Amino acid sequence: MTDIVSTAPSNQSSKTVAKRILTGIKPTGTLHLGNYVGAIRPAIESIHNSTDEAFFFLADYHGIIGCYDPTIIHESTKAIAATWLACGLDPERVTFYRQSDVPEISELAWILNCSCAKGLMNRAHAYKAAVDINAEKADVDPDQGITMGLFGYPVLMAADILMFNATDVPVGRDQIQHIEMARDIAGTFNHKYKSLFTLPSALVDDNIPLLTGLDGRKMSKSYNNTIPLFGELNPQVSAEKQMHKAIMKIVTNSQLPAEPKNPDDSAIFEIYKAFATPNEIADMRAQFAAGIGWGDAKQALFEKINTEIAPFRERYQELMANPKELEEILQMGAEKARRHSRKQLDKARRAIGIRPLAKLK
Repeated sequence: MTDIVSTAPSNQSSKTVAKRILTGIKPTGTLHLGNYVGAIRPAIESIHNSTDEAFFFLADYHGIIGCYDPTIIHESTKAIAATWLACGLDPERVTFYRQSDVPEISELAWILNCSCAKGLMNRAHAYKAAVDINAEKADVDPDQGITMGLFGYPVLMAADILMFNATDVPVGRDQIQHIEMARDIAGTFNHKYKSLFTLPSALVDDNIPLLTGLDGRKMSKSYNNTIPLFGELNPQVSAEKQMHKAIMKIVTNSQLPAEPKNPDDSAIFEIYKAFATPNEIADMRAQFAAGIGWGDAKQALFEKINTEIAPFRERYQELMANPKELEEILQMGAEKARRHSRKQLDKARRAIGIRPLAKLK
């Protein structure tokens, strides 16, 4: 692995800083096409022709903040691990691990909690949103239903990042605040004790498309408007049929076949663009102008998506049927991660005064 050349907290060293990229995803359900286009595909593509170090992890401790069903946490962890690997993530090329298999992260989170200002946590978007919901109710405590997990979520996220001195964290714009908080938390520790932590930067790619969902809004589980990537857990029908069925549910207007249609107002065309070549996009635009029927447009979209996803689907199903292989891969990744985390935690412990009183023979 490539070492960080400089971990100066100001990130302004004259030396070149090798990139160390970190990406996490919560195992609280199955992944959909928006996750694939917005996170999985670009993340895997970004490291294929790169020498940057990369850490990919399953954020299961983050998952239990809002999901209290142990079956979902367990099954989703398996499904998401299988998804990343099926889509081409090379566990030899990156460090791929389960957050809970690296206990040093949780200990570092506590250390960071002890120097993090409560006021910083008060400003976290998720916490403020929960308080605002309570404020709209009569005779309800502002913090009703809010757990310490939700309140302290940004500190655990900071520990995820700072444990490995990640320099770049790919996020959507709605997650930038968490990276800014991680920088604040790192800076506070560095100032109080010792300069151990790199100040990370949010890596936002505005060129990555945000897929439109079945109803025209952003594709999101919360809107129940997603197209499943590899199907739901324990499906009654095949994943391919689930995908086809979902695509056929995309909302369209009442225009008839042969009527010219505006592709720029169509969720079908918007999704199609994320999978097609420039020539294919131009051809589909011409078909819209010529009045392609909605059923034909949806079928063309399904075939285009399925051409890319079908090869991954077989590998996904193999991994889901062989959890032992998944576990072995995750344990291998955990050991790689702990080579870093043990050293970093030891430095943090010593910096705050927790170290041996004397050398023993």
